[in-house]
Amino acid sequence: MNAYLPALAGGLLIGLSAATLLLVNGRIAGISGLVAGLAQPGERRLSDLAFLLGLGLGPPLFAAMAGHWPLMRIEASWPVLAVAGLLVGFGTRLGSGCTSGHGVCGLARLSPRSLVAVLVFLATGMLTVALMRVAS
Repeated sequence: MNAYLPALAGGLLIGLSAATLLLVNGRIAGISGLVAGLAQPGERRLSDLAFLLGLGLGPPLFAAMAGHWPLMRIEASWPVLAVAGLLVGFGTRLGSGCTSGHGVCGLARLSPRSLVAVLVFLATGMLTVALMRVAS
C-alpha cells in the first residue's frame, strides 16, 4: 500500500488543480488549451502562464522535497521525439483537446465527446505499443 501513496497523492493534486482552475477561472485544465491561451492577449495569458509555470515547477519542487530526482530513461532519438511531438499536437487539434482536458476534466464532467476521445487515445496507444513490439 505504501508504494502507491505517491501516485495517489499525485492524482489528488492533479484533480485539485483541475477543479480549482474550473471553479476559480471557469476554465478546463486542458494543457493544449492553456498553451494556446499564451498567444491570446489579456488576463487569460497571465493565468495560463501561472498554471503552466506551476505545472513545470512541480517536478523540481518534488525532487527538492524528496532529496532525489527520479531516474528517467528516454530511448528514442531526437528526430523520433520531434515527429511524435508534432503528431501529438496534430491529434490534439484534431480531437479538440488533449488527454488532460478530455481525460481528467471531460470525463469528470460526464462529457460524451470526452469519453469518445479518451477511448480513441487509449486504443491508439495500445495499437502503437503492439505495432512497436512487432517491429522490434
